[in-house]
Amino acid sequence: MQRLKTAMLMAVLSVLLVMLGGALGGRSMMLGFFMMALVMNFFSYWFSDKVVLRMYRAKEVGEADAPELYSIVRGLATKAGMPMPKVYIIPDGSPNAFATGRDPEHAAVAATEGILRILTRDELEGVMAHELTHVKNRDILVSTVASVMAAAITYMAQFAMFFGGGRDDEDSNPVAAIAMMILAPIGAMLVQMAISRSREYMADDGGAGMCAKPLALASALRKLSMGVEIAPMRDANPATSNMFIVNPFTARGITSLFSTHPPMEERIARLEAMARGGRAA
Repeated sequence: MQRLKTAMLMAVLSVLLVMLGGALGGRSMMLGFFMMALVMNFFSYWFSDKVVLRMYRAKEVGEADAPELYSIVRGLATKAGMPMPKVYIIPDGSPNAFATGRDPEHAAVAATEGILRILTRDELEGVMAHELTHVKNRDILVSTVASVMAAAITYMAQFAMFFGGGRDDEDSNPVAAIAMMILAPIGAMLVQMAISRSREYMADDGGAGMCAKPLALASALRKLSMGVEIAPMRDANPATSNMFIVNPFTARGITSLFSTHPPMEERIARLEAMARGGRAA
């Protein structure tokens, strides 16, 4: 279900891109800005692991440095038939974790010092299974493609606002073009955030299946949600918030539409339903 939802949301981004291109300048403008966005996001895709790990001062560890964390990751990777990712620890007391890397062969998982202090082994296993599912599903690639299309839409709209745009033929509608300039970037951002939330649901489902402990993952999410509120991550970058298992920034009410993560209550309820033998919606 979530895979279908992601595909549909990607299609919506494609439609927005084509519609905006048609309203503002035709196919040539659309392709030009798409290529610009592609080039700008290529670096992010190829080097995201090194950049993000350096940003959070993550230190690579081996089995001797973090025996429990390392053995959990190794066991899950073996069970999932994946290459062993590199393991990092982030020197931050806020409990959180993320995975990065462009594919399973170049993957890394990172956990903060805070998460290692508050979770039991089963809960930590649930979190690492969630992160390895992100790697297995190639979510870095999915998010990069979504970012390319959303960025292209935003660039086109900004260009048209500052330098003028739109077609001059008799069938053109200047009001519609202006509306597209304003609404298309907002719509693209909403769709991009919805894709991120959909991938989080998939990682929860896949992680619970990988470790066979949905209640442990639910318990971990509950602890992490409270832990982040009590001890927010220092110097967290909003551009990387979608990578963490728990959003370092809280989002409630209307702002949840722009959140990279689904509501925590829904994530926990889905996992508890899975433990009871019910299917997640």
